[in-house]
Amino acid sequence: MKISILSGKGGTGKTTITANLALSLKNCTVIDTDVEEPNFNLFFKSKDKKVFSVYTKVPEIDNVLCNLCGECSEFCKYSSIFNTKKSIIIFEESCHSCLGCKIVCKAEAIKFKEREIGKIITV
Repeated sequence: MKISILSGKGGTGKTTITANLALSLKNCTVIDTDVEEPNFNLFFKSKDKKVFSVYTKVPEIDNVLCNLCGECSEFCKYSSIFNTKKSIIIFEESCHSCLGCKIVCKAEAIKFKEREIGKIITV
């Protein structure tokens, strides 16, 4: 059986109800998908708490190889890459990690680095 507790309104008690429901069930898995404040783990103390970081890939420009052609900037539909006369600027927070900028870069000046985007906490 799958049960979902949801609402668009904050402060309605979704997490409280979910915690109480989880306590009343013998064996269950709870996934807190709240984008702004996932805090279900605060309701349970555990000696076996584990924290795992979650990463995404973001472009990193090799300025020695980059010829400032602007192909990567033109390709990026999210305006995450901005081409100036002197350098390429990356807006990591708006990058969707499609890796397309690397494909269109003929100079092979784009590598990728990991950027932490969140944590998974198990209790």
